[in-house]
Amino acid sequence: MATKVNFKTTFEAAKTIEPIYTGGDVSHTSDGALLATCVEDSVLVVEVKTSRVLCRIEGDGEAVTSLCLAPNASHLVVCSRALSLRIYTLKPLETPLTLSAILLRTLKPHDTPVVSSAIDATGSLLATGGADGTVKVWDIRGGYASHTFHGHGGVISALEFFESASADPTSKPSRKRKSRDATQMDVDDGPASRSIYLASGGEDGKIRIWNLPTRKSVATLDSHVSVVRSLDYSDDQHLLLSASRDRTIILWDAQTWEQQRVIPALEVLEAAQFLPSGRFCYAGGENGAVRIWETSTGREITAKQTAGLENDAITALVHVTADDALLSIHQDQTMRLRSISGLRNIKHTQSLDVLPLIRTISGNLDEVIDMACAGPERTLLALATNTESLKLISVADKDDSSFGGDVALLEGHQDIIICLDVDWSGYWLATGAKDNTARLWRLDPSSSSYTCFAIFAGHAESLGAIALPRSPPADGAAARDPAQHPPAFLLTGSQDKTVKRWDTAKLKYTSSQAEPLSAAKAMFTRVAHEKDINAIDVSPTAPLFASASQDRTIKIWSLEDGSVTGILRGHKRGVWSVRFSPAGTPPLALPDGGSSGSRGLLVSGSGDRTVKVWSLSTYTCLQTFEGHSNSVLKVIWIPPPTMPSPDAESSPDSRQPQSNQPMIASASSDTLVKLWSPYSAADSDHLLTTLDNHTDRVWALAAPNAYHTAGSKARTYPYSLISGAADATLTFWRDTTVQTATLASKRATERIEQDQQLQNHIFSKNYREAITLSLALNHPGRLLRVFQDVVNLPDAEKDSSSIMGLKAVDDVLAALDHQQVFTLLERVRDWNTNARTATVAQRILNCLFKSYPASMFVDMAKNRKFSSNGKGMKELLRALEVYTERHYKRMEDLVDESYLVDYTLREMDEVAGVAVGSEGPLALENGNSGSEDVIMV
Repeated sequence: MATKVNFKTTFEAAKTIEPIYTGGDVSHTSDGALLATCVEDSVLVVEVKTSRVLCRIEGDGEAVTSLCLAPNASHLVVCSRALSLRIYTLKPLETPLTLSAILLRTLKPHDTPVVSSAIDATGSLLATGGADGTVKVWDIRGGYASHTFHGHGGVISALEFFESASADPTSKPSRKRKSRDATQMDVDDGPASRSIYLASGGEDGKIRIWNLPTRKSVATLDSHVSVVRSLDYSDDQHLLLSASRDRTIILWDAQTWEQQRVIPALEVLEAAQFLPSGRFCYAGGENGAVRIWETSTGREITAKQTAGLENDAITALVHVTADDALLSIHQDQTMRLRSISGLRNIKHTQSLDVLPLIRTISGNLDEVIDMACAGPERTLLALATNTESLKLISVADKDDSSFGGDVALLEGHQDIIICLDVDWSGYWLATGAKDNTARLWRLDPSSSSYTCFAIFAGHAESLGAIALPRSPPADGAAARDPAQHPPAFLLTGSQDKTVKRWDTAKLKYTSSQAEPLSAAKAMFTRVAHEKDINAIDVSPTAPLFASASQDRTIKIWSLEDGSVTGILRGHKRGVWSVRFSPAGTPPLALPDGGSSGSRGLLVSGSGDRTVKVWSLSTYTCLQTFEGHSNSVLKVIWIPPPTMPSPDAESSPDSRQPQSNQPMIASASSDTLVKLWSPYSAADSDHLLTTLDNHTDRVWALAAPNAYHTAGSKARTYPYSLISGAADATLTFWRDTTVQTATLASKRATERIEQDQQLQNHIFSKNYREAITLSLALNHPGRLLRVFQDVVNLPDAEKDSSSIMGLKAVDDVLAALDHQQVFTLLERVRDWNTNARTATVAQRILNCLFKSYPASMFVDMAKNRKFSSNGKGMKELLRALEVYTERHYKRMEDLVDESYLVDYTLREMDEVAGVAVGSEGPLALENGNSGSEDVIMV
């Protein structure tokens, strides 16, 4: 049996790429699998392999000064500029790949901000170093300070716990004794004992070794002349490593605390550690290169590398054991994973080339200004992110570990990239920047070739709009092999109020090209508008292009000679975006009859907060969509929803369009994305849905499935829309309209069938099945009628031993699970408030309380699962108690009133001169019945 379901457009956020690192301190587990990073004043726990955020901890409004993740990920310590230290317990949740952070305690460790911190291998001790030169050791579980060390003259910049059998050269043999300090460990003062030590390094270049059981300083190492940035201990080699900004690494002998070796790095170092077994150590710093040395000889294993830019400087290094790689975190907030598997079989005389790059992760995309799907299969997303470099990331959906990973960084522009566009084939991408130039890039993912092909200079001011052909050429070699043939033309628009067409087909591509070509003079230049040009788009079906400007107008141009064919006026503020409708878009039916014409449609978004749809046949506005509360910054067409075929799971490309009516997506400064249908009959139905997943203005939109043209190799993706915003977040939206409608129809059909079954059970007096089904379907009215029918059964049909009247009903009530009991009590609470249904409610309560122990209701009251509208079992039982007491009081009042009725009737009989006896009425004495007055006393 089928039913009609309202068809509603629904989208859900399938995936999100958000900032995972915006600078500041980082910490990691011993195996490098998890990373704790700072995002503004919040802290994230990230899985390195997939870049997934497992846990987010909101900040206290102040900057984080130090992070420390326990080696086994049991605890996380967050220190902020507010002089607070928060200790969190990390526990895995039932949901895969998520952690729960439970605040264990909050402390004020120092009178100055905590600059460095460390947790020992057992996860029980925490060391904090303040800006006042004080070092404290804390019991994490107890929350108290067990040690306080003084001696440094400035900021504590590095801390390291380690265990050693001979770290104290001054110790003398003695008997084993019980330590009285917070560590509560057996301590042997002899040279063969293993004690816990703490190494601390300061900005004065000194390193102090503290013996925790004896609370004394073992040694002071004074060889660095600048800030000590890293400390690490190798138990296998009995060496302590220290790295400083004085451009050196020093290896210290843990037995004598003498220098065993000084390694000149010749660059300011920020991070250094031993690799397992201590045979090698690695470091990174201002040059942005990961370098490895052999500890026994001090020989550098890695080849000499060219120093990078200032933003390439390394701020932290992590050894990722599972991938046999090193993760370097750079000043530009990117993370690069490099393989060190070549160290396994290396010999003492051999060296390594530059470590192979496995993957690059963008910690922060920055403000996403514009984007487009690139590559022949559209597996790349090109991003203009408020920098002079173009970023390519992977959006292939088959491998989650590479999803969102950086593929390439295209550098060449001298100023911020403002706009970009991709041609019909996906091999060619154009960018326009504030350096007044445009660049044409060739993208070939199969050979990992991402090069600048040509530079276009000629505008007097920065470029704000750029466009490439939307459709393939009619025939020829360019259509068959687009990777070897540049697009036919390039259009640019600038703040100098002009548009230019560049004839790129004349530029010849050669695989041996080393430098980008310099384009010749533009084919034509037109003074297009009175103010800045914000957008340009090329028609996919006709030799036309459109330009939009801050002067509130849209102009339609001939692509061949640059003449104006139409001007669209109607917006009250500057126009930010225009887009031609895709090929095959059906015309719009007009209210007064007729249609919009066969030349297609144009959609525009403006600062006046409206979206307008224009006819290219009449150059008139057909529809105006209002709904945004701020400027509309981007508009695009989205292909119609697709219906998966039966074997869609095995073949994602086997999808058929549901209709040929595309939708319009608009992005605004109000942080929202709205979907519109220009084909809706009523004006109120044009808005299909509103998508909300951003916290700042949405600049960019892309439709991955809008590139299926003749000859293209574009894939079909499960997400229909991508939005990018100023909050550095990308959201991938999945169209769930078909699935939602199918599920709603299925549920409605099942509901009707179950309702029919319920009616059949009630008619047949199958009370057991009727009660169970009424509870499942949430039909309180029918459930009440079932109980009323049972309670009101004739005495001949009732079971004398049953509370409800039928033993089968008692058995049903005694066999409910906890959730069903809670639901039934909610219904009983409502029935108990009405005197007409209170009898049934009291009968059910009697049965429930005799069928279940009191401990069950107590346990349910403690369980947060059993809540309704914010009220749990405790409030529910209280409501039942109040009305039950009211009913008992009413019954007591009725009993009291019944005595008055008996008294009144008896006295009335005496007034009438009649007494009721066993033999009937008796006459009064002397036979004067009814003849004398009767005086009542």
